[in-house]
Amino acid sequence: MFLENTIHPHNRKGSIEVICGSMFSGKTEELIRRLKRAQYAKQKVEIFKPAIDTRYDDVKVVSHNSNSIHSTPVPSSGNILLLASDVQVVGIDEAQFFDAGLVDVCNQLADSGVRVIIAGLDMDYLGKPFGPIPALLAIAEHVTKVHAICMRCGNVANHSHRITQESSLVLLGETNNYEPLCRDCFVGAMRITNLE
Repeated sequence: MFLENTIHPHNRKGSIEVICGSMFSGKTEELIRRLKRAQYAKQKVEIFKPAIDTRYDDVKVVSHNSNSIHSTPVPSSGNILLLASDVQVVGIDEAQFFDAGLVDVCNQLADSGVRVIIAGLDMDYLGKPFGPIPALLAIAEHVTKVHAICMRCGNVANHSHRITQESSLVLLGETNNYEPLCRDCFVGAMRITNLE
């Protein structure tokens, strides 16, 4: 694990932390935990999520375990810079749904001394790198990859397998649309899908 940013405010250095993994792996839960710790330490925290994510709440970031934290929904990454003035910590949930400009936004924030904590899917439902996450992983000081449990065999899962016929890249959903699978079960499921 890494050390929390406890440096004196005048000497603090910015950083980027990425929490990634499949659906149902605890990404948002870990993001909320880190942000609440920063709030408890009386740090100025601002949290953002994509405006399209209204699954659990229009405003709050909510984990599958129903933990939540207030956030600001934004339509694009550029809005984050406009709204994140005079803060020490910025949290960003569902980062895979943001545009490629998110990488530059996070770099600018970190370069100005802000601790940036990002959570998102590292792969889409086809097992391909998702949105700006790969580039964020490359520039991050700290990367935490969390895993779910495979719904078919019980091994460690790192894939989000879509169980519906919907083919659009962005499909907000829960257990009615996705299941976490390990590599072997995912490859098998994709073979079956491709044969149909």
